[in-house]
Amino acid sequence: MQYTTQMDAARKGIVTGQMRIVAGKEKMEVNRLRELVAEGKVVIPANKNHVSLDPEGVGTGLRTKINVNLGVSKDCCDLNLELEKAKKAIELKAEAIMDLSCYGKTQEFRRRLIGFSRAMIGTVPMYDAVGMLDKELKDITVDEFFSVVEQHAADGVDFITVHCGMNRTTAERIKRNPRLTHIVSRGGSLLFAWMELNNRENPFYQYYDRLLDICEKYDVTISLGDACRPGSISDATDAAQVEELITLGELTKRAWARNVQVMIEGPGHMALNEIAANMLLEKKLCYGAPFYVLGPLVTDIAPGYDHITSAIGGAIAAANGADFLCYVTPAEHLRLPDLEDMKEGIIASRIAAHAADIAKGIPGARDWDNAMSAARAEVDFPKMIELAIDPEKAGRYRAESKPESEDTCTMCGKMCPMKNMKKIMNGEDLCIK
Repeated sequence: MQYTTQMDAARKGIVTGQMRIVAGKEKMEVNRLRELVAEGKVVIPANKNHVSLDPEGVGTGLRTKINVNLGVSKDCCDLNLELEKAKKAIELKAEAIMDLSCYGKTQEFRRRLIGFSRAMIGTVPMYDAVGMLDKELKDITVDEFFSVVEQHAADGVDFITVHCGMNRTTAERIKRNPRLTHIVSRGGSLLFAWMELNNRENPFYQYYDRLLDICEKYDVTISLGDACRPGSISDATDAAQVEELITLGELTKRAWARNVQVMIEGPGHMALNEIAANMLLEKKLCYGAPFYVLGPLVTDIAPGYDHITSAIGGAIAAANGADFLCYVTPAEHLRLPDLEDMKEGIIASRIAAHAADIAKGIPGARDWDNAMSAARAEVDFPKMIELAIDPEKAGRYRAESKPESEDTCTMCGKMCPMKNMKKIMNGEDLCIK
């Protein structure tokens, strides 16, 4: 039986190869996974032209996934460095990479990335439209916008972020109700500017069916971008953000009617006490579609440490229903991240995702922690390092401060409670002087 997308296959009762792989990874019965894909509660972003992909699922009942942003810009246009970062991100077990390139040989970089990446690849075609077409923003035509989207899809991109939900009505609301940080979404701000300069509707909202045609053809998952995501805790959960979310829910149902897979993007910056409510709002207003959040960053005062503010918010968001975390690095708001920044961002996001999976009761999530605790009880430092989320750093810290006795560390030495309790429980004597 023929099918166009993973959702189309699921609704026809077909179990695809990608579904089998994802079900195995998630320890989920494959027909249950197929049902979730059919309902739109799980997506498997898998472009027909991305042959190197090792598919992953995002959504209800699955492990929380993380995404890494990278790509070339006018100020930092070293393709080889960005490709090196992509390979490192895959090595560090990121499930997705978003190519945010906006300058120069964007297609060459994108094709090389897709050629080797087993992680799913996402893009924001709006960025590329400005960089690739080499035209002033206001002069870009509707046809040109859609030609860039189709090129990304044909190249093998698994998901695309398109800010379809910010229409003229939402734009007017933003102008009537000024925000502290206005629009901080790069793609959203570009579309807002295009709409204002041309006195026209958002083309991706007005001609949404044209976007669905492309996504259905290649099985590209739409990540419905949140142009009005808050860029400060002051702007969180305001009228513009909620109004756009309502529109995204309407667009979700239109995509599902065409068997196009959908994720919803979310905040942003947000105080701790607002996060759980926002997760509930998204799931209600967007009918359980997978939720993809940037952070959220829980305070605005920590440039240089925003991988931490993001991990705090990300853990709370995922524990309350978010399915996909976009990493944030220490370089956020300051510069393009380097390799070390990227690593710190990935590890922080993976910790947040794993902590949330424990809270959500994801099958097998606690097994890793229990194995680490067993190794600690046995004072088995090699095993602890092997089980660490970052074995390289754990091993380096251990090597940099050698204890007198190999079965302790330099924090407690002979007073190590794990070592001493092990001896006492085995009926042995202690010598701690």
